[in-house]
Amino acid sequence: MTTYAGERLIHDTDSHLMEPVDWLVSYADSSVAAKLRNLSLAGGGDAATFELVEQCWARRDDPEETAKLAADVVGGPKGYFAYGSMDANERVGALDQLGFASQLVFTTFAHTQFHARGDVDLAYGGASAHNRGIADFCSVDPRLLGVAFVPLEDPQRTVECAREAIEVGCRAAWIPHGVPTELSPTHPDFDPLWALLSEASVPVLMHLGPNGGNQLPKTYHNNGRVPGKDFVGGGENMRSKDFLNLYHDAENLLACMVLDGIFEKFPELRCGLIELGAGWVPNLLRSLDNSVKAFGRHEPELSKLTMAPSDYIRRQVRFTPWHFEDVGWLVSNSGPELFLFSSDWPHPEGGRDPIAEFQASFTAAGLSEGATAPFWAGNASFLLGV
Repeated sequence: MTTYAGERLIHDTDSHLMEPVDWLVSYADSSVAAKLRNLSLAGGGDAATFELVEQCWARRDDPEETAKLAADVVGGPKGYFAYGSMDANERVGALDQLGFASQLVFTTFAHTQFHARGDVDLAYGGASAHNRGIADFCSVDPRLLGVAFVPLEDPQRTVECAREAIEVGCRAAWIPHGVPTELSPTHPDFDPLWALLSEASVPVLMHLGPNGGNQLPKTYHNNGRVPGKDFVGGGENMRSKDFLNLYHDAENLLACMVLDGIFEKFPELRCGLIELGAGWVPNLLRSLDNSVKAFGRHEPELSKLTMAPSDYIRRQVRFTPWHFEDVGWLVSNSGPELFLFSSDWPHPEGGRDPIAEFQASFTAAGLSEGATAPFWAGNASFLLGV
């Protein structure tokens, strides 16, 4: 069978489950289920959500339409309409056609039902339900690697949440990278979390949303001009000016993890920044090193670092470029060890043919197949321990 990946070994570090309407509720304890917000697509009301998602879920009962979608996963529709977007067994067939050796699986909207609502019990109860659900979805095939969601509201409960997620089979821990409300994630109270993930060989991930400053303040859009549409044809998600802002909070948290000595103290901790682009990474490497040069004599914590800050990034952190970024230039100028392939399937933001776009960039940069192998597989193998 000819696959989208072809003969090349590829680990996909970003894909998504498009949740059925009652998906999260079905995995939640009764006390948590009663407090969960209804699933709602960005920019759409609950009634619109229910109708769209139920229509896509019911499509499985139409053998003719299902066979049509199954025949061409790569060229078919995306989002909820994609074959394998919601059903685990269909996802196995979709992955067979895509041909990836493994695929990290994030949810899409589930975190909006419980996260950042000011209710700590709901945050952790919802996360536990989410983690049981994503582990169950991925249990049908060892190539599917479920990504747990781990809130940071309470250090002790965070560790308990992460431990439970590992026990049920999740293979990575997704933390929110928004501005902390009280303790920084680099506070010593969170050290047990980093120790747990290090010992379990489970990477910590940051991903576009949730609670990550993805959009500019709305007043910047109040500019007297026609706003245009977002990636998916609406007006409530990311647009051009938001795009320039979306990685800043994650960059800040990552920089704090370096400068506050998290990677020094936990050298086995691996970290991935997913669906946040990578064009900003070269400047981060320089800025981290310059910050120590400028402030190293005055800040005692910086003297505890035994390597240049950029070396911690190279040793322990990996990034996924957007499909339209010049990844050939990034690899040539920042090193082959930093960057990861991702498809974002079945989200449309991943592009129609990311393999071809990335390969074209590598070819233009004169990079050989051997030089780009870490991008396609090696760096993901390191990150995921596969």
